[in-house]
Amino acid sequence: MKPKSFPAIAIILSLALLGLPRTSVAADDKARNSDTLTLYLENDLFASDNKDRYYTHGTKVSWISRDLSTYRDVAAMPPWMHRFMERMPFVNDPEEQRSVSLSLGQNIYTPEDKERSDLIPDDRPYAGITYMGLGLHSKNGHQMDTLEFDLGIVGRHSYAEDCQQEVHRIIDSVRPKGWSHQLHDEPLLNVYFERKWRALRSRNAEGFGFDCIPHMGIAVGNALTGVNLGGQMRFGWNLPNDFGTYLIRPGSDSSAPVDDTDPRLFRAFHRLGIHLFLAADGNFVARNILLDGNTFRDSHSVDKEPFVANLIGGVGMIIHRFKITYSYIHRSREFETQKEDQDFGAFAVSFTF
Repeated sequence: MKPKSFPAIAIILSLALLGLPRTSVAADDKARNSDTLTLYLENDLFASDNKDRYYTHGTKVSWISRDLSTYRDVAAMPPWMHRFMERMPFVNDPEEQRSVSLSLGQNIYTPEDKERSDLIPDDRPYAGITYMGLGLHSKNGHQMDTLEFDLGIVGRHSYAEDCQQEVHRIIDSVRPKGWSHQLHDEPLLNVYFERKWRALRSRNAEGFGFDCIPHMGIAVGNALTGVNLGGQMRFGWNLPNDFGTYLIRPGSDSSAPVDDTDPRLFRAFHRLGIHLFLAADGNFVARNILLDGNTFRDSHSVDKEPFVANLIGGVGMIIHRFKITYSYIHRSREFETQKEDQDFGAFAVSFTF
């Protein structure tokens, strides 16, 4: 696999998913008969501090299927996978809308001083993760459950080093010199469950309104083990009728419209909206391979903080079938010797078709 093959794989995956068969739902039920494709980009260059350190970049592309009568409606998946999905808890209630998501992503992490070629014991390890995710979703108008399985790799063959070096060469930025000390290759397998609620929702006749979406989840695996708890408030004109906007993480694929009251599904020339959102997310971390180091062999590691908080503010727009959001994130220290909190920015563009 060549380093530059990552964007090509994302494009091929996206095009392949467009060819998945439509399910047999009512012709006038646009939300249930629509797929959603989302591109996420996160980078500390998108924030005011512009310091290029710690969590320095994330890319993810995700596809969320239209609603399914059964998981067997996804004909592209083999029969053994259908049987596997039908045995999963929380996401097989026949009274709920069901869908699947597939995602491909890569995250990159570096210490603060990238001009040093020696190992920096008290700073964050060099690390990259490349992964694929399968999400099973069950939802109604008030609640959404997501069970996600992620398979990936950390280390040299994540090709995070190659991607960062190539981008820095193109933009004529500092070339990181310490990648020889990155975490070793290790396969990753993680399982996540998250529940979201739409606890409050109000909209007047002119389309102005607000909603509140709390969430809680649990992660188990050699990449990450812990729990998270948080929520977001959105307010504006023609709010998207979905389960919110999230950072790159398992369970983040929540941008598919719930029903036809979503402005992305209004009649032509009426598909516009704008909103602001505020969010908070707390993470209690038992294990994080990016800080604790490799599971089965010695590697660079630091003493992690057991609790990490994200404070998020942003703006979102609906334009035709697109939902476009920008988020500004303030993240508390992730390890004990980290000098200060981190700020970074995130863009997400969803297209419902």
